[in-house]
Amino acid sequence: MNPLLERITIEPGKLGGRPCIRGLRIRVQDVLEMLANGMTTAEILEDYPYLEADDVRAALAYAAAAVSDTAVVAA
Repeated sequence: MNPLLERITIEPGKLGGRPCIRGLRIRVQDVLEMLANGMTTAEILEDYPYLEADDVRAALAYAAAAVSDTAVVAA
C-alpha cells in the first residue's frame, strides 16, 4: 500500500463520509478538481496553506488506486 494513502481519511460525520485530506475539511475530490482545472501544486498550497505537497500527491494516489481496476471508455 502506498504510504501516502494514510493521509486520506473517511469519517462518516464529516463532509458526508467523503474521502478527505488528513481529517481536514477538504475533500480529495476538491484537490483533484483543482489539478484538473490546471492549478499547479504550488498554487494549491498557496491557496490552502494548511495543505502539504504530500497531501496533493496523496489525492492523486487515492485516485489512481480508485481506478486501478476500472476501464475508462472515451466517447
